[in-house]
Amino acid sequence: MVKRIEARAIKDIQNQLANVQQVLIVTHYNPDGDAIGSSLGLYHYLISTGYRADLVVPNSYPGFLHWMPGNEQIIIAEEDRDTVLKKIREAGLIIFLDFNVLNRLQDLEEPFRQSTAPKILIDHHPDPESFADITISTTQVSSTSELLYELLVCMDGEEAVNVNMAECLYAGIMTDTGSFSYNSSLADTYYVVSRLIEKGIDKDKIYWRVYDNYSVDRMRLLGYCLNNKLKVLPEYGAAYISINRRELNTFNYQPGDSEGFVNYPLSISGVMFSVIFIEQDDHVKISFRSKGDFYANRFAAKHFNGGGHKNAAGGYSELSLEDTLNKFESLLPEYKIQLQENHLYHAD
Repeated sequence: MVKRIEARAIKDIQNQLANVQQVLIVTHYNPDGDAIGSSLGLYHYLISTGYRADLVVPNSYPGFLHWMPGNEQIIIAEEDRDTVLKKIREAGLIIFLDFNVLNRLQDLEEPFRQSTAPKILIDHHPDPESFADITISTTQVSSTSELLYELLVCMDGEEAVNVNMAECLYAGIMTDTGSFSYNSSLADTYYVVSRLIEKGIDKDKIYWRVYDNYSVDRMRLLGYCLNNKLKVLPEYGAAYISINRRELNTFNYQPGDSEGFVNYPLSISGVMFSVIFIEQDDHVKISFRSKGDFYANRFAAKHFNGGGHKNAAGGYSELSLEDTLNKFESLLPEYKIQLQENHLYHAD
């Protein structure tokens, strides 16, 4: 496996850990599989090596991630803000996982920014903000879970990774690559996966728990979206799905129910760019997916307050859902040639 973490950064983290007992782990708003998987993987490592650790997330997350070992230890800030603020004040060391700008913490941004505790950032998104004392950040990994595996092995060897950690890290890698369909072109990813499987995890059961564990309402919502809410714009090689709050309520929407919907339009011949717009109380949540060399993250960052990976990104709009959709469609002519060239290249 290619070493992607500088020896000095590893030593600096070891020095920080040698000087504390109480560590606080935090991940981003609307945590996904990699956020929860890497956070719980690190939590199990710290507990197994004698540290006191707390794990905080800003808000609730999909039920299909609740099976992970240690899930009951996660403190959800929107449900118990006072406890979270107390944990921030008491932290001897704070470790941020799977995001690279503090505004991804929403209303927890300022309490963390004001904390005087040493801070470590471990992430795989481009262009990290400079807010941590130690930053381990590279886009040359599939996921934060993969990067964390390398860090733990570099610090304490393969034996440091137990089966609980392996399950969580595997789930993080699996979900952040869409079951190895994107962000997964490097051989090192499969090396890490092979090592995790050797720890005794049941990869098929993990897949079932995440992808074959949805509610009937979620499946009906998916059918409704594909039949009624999918709009294809063939002249741009683009497609999108939009869901308003009334529709979410009709299908008893729960966090995570729309996970993966954005990928379906990419199965349509000629579609290189797919987007889903989900109306929330005070904003529109947006997910972007692309094929080939169309940079979804750049589109999201330039137009919709977002970012992420080349082919998988997120963002939001403070306009109404209707105005957001109009804005999106009005932008596509600017990218028409780029999308068409991308399609022709990959069609060959």
